[in-house]
Amino acid sequence: MSLKQSLALKKPLIGTFIKTPHFHITEVLAHTNLDVLCLDAEHAPFDRSDLDTCVLAAKSQQMPVVIRIPDTENATILNALDLGADGIVLPHILNADHARRVVKKCFYGPDGRGYAGSTRFAGYTTKKLPENLANNKNQTCVIAQIEDLEAVDDIDAICQVEGIDCIFIGRMDLTVALEHTNASHPDVLSAVEKVVNVANKHGKNCGMFVGDLSELPHWISLGVSLFLLGSDHGFMLSGAQQLQQKFKDAIKQVEK
Repeated sequence: MSLKQSLALKKPLIGTFIKTPHFHITEVLAHTNLDVLCLDAEHAPFDRSDLDTCVLAAKSQQMPVVIRIPDTENATILNALDLGADGIVLPHILNADHARRVVKKCFYGPDGRGYAGSTRFAGYTTKKLPENLANNKNQTCVIAQIEDLEAVDDIDAICQVEGIDCIFIGRMDLTVALEHTNASHPDVLSAVEKVVNVANKHGKNCGMFVGDLSELPHWISLGVSLFLLGSDHGFMLSGAQQLQQKFKDAIKQVEK
C-alpha cells in the first residue's frame, strides 16, 4: 500500500525527521520498520544534491520518504518531486487561497508542476507521459503544515481544499505565534485540538509532532494518525545518554 493510500485510510503511521544531510543516515534508518522518513530541508542544511542522494538511499530499501521543503516556491516543489520523493510537507500554509495555489504546483497541469520525463520520478525516460501523469495524481502526497494563527482561523476552509492528503500541525511554531514558551500551555492545546477536530469533521488525515511521547494515547484517541517523532539527532543524543548511564550503573555495581 502506498503512503498516499495509507494517509487516505488514516492508518496509524510513525516516521521521524532526518536532520543530517548525508545519505548514510537515511540509508540506515531505511532499514527500520518506520512507516516514513522526512528529510527536513526547512530546518537542516540540505542542498539539492543531498536531497537527491538521500531520496535514493530511502528508495534502496523501499522506504517511503517525504521532504519538508524550506518554502513553497515552484522550483522548490518541482525539485523535491522530480527527485522521486513520495510527497512534500508544505510549511506555513496560511489560508485556503494560499493552500489552493500551492497544491496546484504539486501536480501537472496549467499553472502547475512543470513536466520533464528525464527525472527519477519519471524513471529517467523509461515511463511514458500518461503513466507519469497518473503517478503524480495517484501517488504524490501533499502534507499541509499548519503553524500560524491565520491558518488556525481559516482551518475549516483549508481542510476543504482538494489535493491535501494530510493536515500536519506545527505545534512549536504555534506556541511561538501564541507568544508562549510552553507547548503544553492551554492556549496552544486549544489551537491544536481545534485543528484536529476540524480535520476530523472533514474526514481529512491529521498529523503532528509531539515532544512528550506520553501524550500519544490522547492524540491517537482524538483521531491523529500520522506522527513524525524525534530525529536522527535525537536518536544519537539519547543513545549516547543511555550508554553513559549504563556505564555509570556498571561502575556503581562494581563499587558495592
